[in-house]
Amino acid sequence: MSVEMTVTEERARTYEVITYGCQMNVHDSERLSGLLEDAGYVRPAEGETADVVVFNTCAVRENADNRLYGNLGHLRPAKVRNPGMQIAVGGCLAQKDQGEIVRKAPWVDVVFGTHNIGSLPVLLERARVAQEAQVEIKESLEVFPSTLPTKRESPYAAWVSISVGCNNTCTFCIVPSLRGKEKDRRPGDVLGEVRSLVDLGVLEVTLLGQNVNTYGVEFGDRLAFGKLLRACGDVEGLERVRFTSPHPAAFTDDVIAAMAETPNVMHQLHMPLQSGSDRVLRAMRRSYRAERYLGIIERVRAAMPDAAISTDIIVGFPGETEEDFQATLDVVRASRFANAFTFQYSIRPGTPAATMDGQVPKEVVQERYERLVALQNDISWAENKAQVGRTLEVLVAEGEGRKDDATQRMSGRAPDNRLVHFVPTLGGEQGGDAAPPRPGDMVTVEVTYAAPHHLVADGPALALRRTRAGDAWEARQNAACGTGGGAGGPGAVSLGMPSVRRS
Repeated sequence: MSVEMTVTEERARTYEVITYGCQMNVHDSERLSGLLEDAGYVRPAEGETADVVVFNTCAVRENADNRLYGNLGHLRPAKVRNPGMQIAVGGCLAQKDQGEIVRKAPWVDVVFGTHNIGSLPVLLERARVAQEAQVEIKESLEVFPSTLPTKRESPYAAWVSISVGCNNTCTFCIVPSLRGKEKDRRPGDVLGEVRSLVDLGVLEVTLLGQNVNTYGVEFGDRLAFGKLLRACGDVEGLERVRFTSPHPAAFTDDVIAAMAETPNVMHQLHMPLQSGSDRVLRAMRRSYRAERYLGIIERVRAAMPDAAISTDIIVGFPGETEEDFQATLDVVRASRFANAFTFQYSIRPGTPAATMDGQVPKEVVQERYERLVALQNDISWAENKAQVGRTLEVLVAEGEGRKDDATQRMSGRAPDNRLVHFVPTLGGEQGGDAAPPRPGDMVTVEVTYAAPHHLVADGPALALRRTRAGDAWEARQNAACGTGGGAGGPGAVSLGMPSVRRS
């Protein structure tokens, strides 16, 4: 029997992909789902344990190992009850720990790395035939992930990788050693994928890269990213373009101009700060200083006064003093971030920062973290209150509002990516018996209330624009109902714990 065979059993084997970490990982999980469905796997019925559970891991946070091994332990009884079940571990933690995963959890069948996600179906079949674990970690990229089959989680918004890997050497980050040096796709390949997505109904794309604005370094064009943004403006039917995450050291004015002058590039910027202290930034090997960072924000707001800017901040980096922390608070106050992703520094073995002197006591880090979160919440709330009374066109989303059922609202994203909860009832001539909005449709609403992390529009919607993206969502729902939850439906990638059916 060839190990290259696809699944040919009478009952198609089912799969679930569990994702941890960043947008890059979520997009990789879409690739993994696409690979498995291309090989004949389907999603399990509601409440059933999948025949194959794949963990796509992250190694950035301190508790990444604990979460993985906790979930593997959670699945062990199901594996004992059903020896034919297979468990696979991929992603950054797999790249880092390699054979250690099988040593700690010998019931794992497959371990694969960040550079060979395309090998998963073959490795699963090898493990099934050989009845032993398969560990395959490549040290360099085999195939650019965007050439692999993809199971897109959303019919209206899509990730598009323009590069993988990172050429920086930040002392707190393990990603470059796990993802490798930056590899860029050619602009024509990126735009070809964007156009094909739009043809399928997608209205919004987010360009992805570890340092998205260094795009072009591999083929020698330092202005390539700004050119790519402008080229996206020429794609007919593409309504929203976003990108994440740029590096402040490489952020150039041509990118600001491209954002301001290209109508479908959203006035939203997520740009990691990490620290407002120049001394700490130097220790982090972040090749910019607070003055440069604030200068970028000033120029962005001069070109786009309505821009919503968000960031990442690390609290308690080794050697951080109260003075250093106050410098971070000063930059936060000056920047007026719409929101910030704040993290307490945690030691990541294998990084230079892990062995630095001056590790900050946990209780000090916690107290600083709470002060930072309180300050940013106040700023976010004030910035959101300034949105009250504004009229916004919201891209209706699926799964964004956890309380939507209880509140009788729907949720979506404004052009600047703020989360908006709105009443789906239509006012005016579009009211009456009009069908409700669908995910992928556009709804125009007036903001009536602001909270620190979302906006609310409790009056009747002012307008509804039914879109090709909404049609695509509806077609997917109909296909899912027609197949009883088979491969045509959404939800092949999940965040969190696998579902385990109890016998």
